Amino acid sequence: MTIRCLSLAALFSAVLAAQPVDRTKPPQSPPIPSYKLPPTSESTLPNGMGVLLVEDPRFPLVTIRLNFRAGSKFDPPDQPGLAGAVASLLGEGTKTRTARQISEEIDGMGGSLTANAGSDALTLSGNILAENLPKLLALTADVARNATFPEHEVDLYKQNRLQSLQAQRSQPAFLANQRMAETLFGSSPYAHIAPTEASIKAFDSAHLAAFRDGYLVPNNAVLIVLGRIPPRAEALKMITAEFGSWAQKPLPQPPKMDLPAPKRQIVLVDRPGSVQADIYVSRLAPVRTSAEFFPLSVGATILGGGASSRMFLDIREKQGFAYDAHSDYTTYRDAGTVSGVTEVRNEVIEPALKAVLDELDKMAAEPVTSKELTDVKNYLSGLYLLRLETQDGLAGQLNNMKTLDLPKDYLDTYTQHVRSVEPDQIQAVAKKYLSPGQSAIIVVGDSSKIADGLKKFGEVNVVKP
Repeated sequence: MTIRCLSLAALFSAVLAAQPVDRTKPPQSPPIPSYKLPPTSESTLPNGMGVLLVEDPRFPLVTIRLNFRAGSKFDPPDQPGLAGAVASLLGEGTKTRTARQISEEIDGMGGSLTANAGSDALTLSGNILAENLPKLLALTADVARNATFPEHEVDLYKQNRLQSLQAQRSQPAFLANQRMAETLFGSSPYAHIAPTEASIKAFDSAHLAAFRDGYLVPNNAVLIVLGRIPPRAEALKMITAEFGSWAQKPLPQPPKMDLPAPKRQIVLVDRPGSVQADIYVSRLAPVRTSAEFFPLSVGATILGGGASSRMFLDIREKQGFAYDAHSDYTTYRDAGTVSGVTEVRNEVIEPALKAVLDELDKMAAEPVTSKELTDVKNYLSGLYLLRLETQDGLAGQLNNMKTLDLPKDYLDTYTQHVRSVEPDQIQAVAKKYLSPGQSAIIVVGDSSKIADGLKKFGEVNVVKP
């Protein structure tokens, strides 16, 4: 048997060796398939809480997301960072469990339970062995419904958050993102991306509980349960046992989204002593549900989505102005931003900014090439499919769908939408969103070293961090 196997292997190797291989060309990648969402079931409990069950029996694991429309967008104007504080402190004690008991209980189950607040949503995320799903649901319900925000835990959070805010404000990229949000979003809720020292110091248990009671309610929630789950009726019975008695409440009025009209402006955040300048050329962009999303997503990736993108090859590889140059397209529920970003030495601020603006203009002036388009379509489609391979990745995408109110077939049709983008569509959205005529130019750096170079591009408004 061994001799026969060796003979077959030798024959197979000889056949391969006899076939000519053109090593001057890269191997052809097979077509990237579409995604097929596993079997799902959607329900709504009598109290208004949505439930999405997704079957994935490959592993004896379950992943959950409890999503509330309660992100930083809903912070009171004088309390930026409140949603983030609530998320951080939900697991620090309930009416029946101390913070230590919660931690020991989840560790004893071999699972995890965390909370995070983004711009649009506050989400509790958990992972567990399938056999312990009832215990995880019970703990999640207790944390969401009965957090007490103990005073000593709030005080400790405030001390830590003040220190982390100080560390954030020492980073030029944070300062640039903060000023970009303030500039693009004006008085709308997306304008703040972090708390202030004053707001952190003012947080107390009453503020946290008031936010929880206003927004963490069942009729403002969707529970996603993904993995090796029981049959639908049994799973719903299990969920209802923990969440069914939760009384719904009227929701507060949503915040006003009054977005300012885009306009060309140059804002220089003065950071004395900086040896380099962080450059962001940014403007408002369409949301995910817009027909312009996929053309702009593909176009922005061609512009600055990796080591083979236009910005990287020109600004870094050809001209040597920066270590990194990239684009960023971020979408929220009610708005989006698109940016060209780089960090350069002070002495090249003028030619580097011109190079960024030229690349943005070029996207609008001429169609992308066939090779650029094919390569980026394959890259985006492949990356998307990789993200959905794990339970955690799929749960995150489903949670994002609920947060952004995306259509139910969004995951199934994503690669189809990417593959259908044409050069004329990219050029049209580039003229509208990438051409820098109405973009805000945000620069963080030493104004005494770079202000004169920036004045070549227009009036410069110098501000303090």
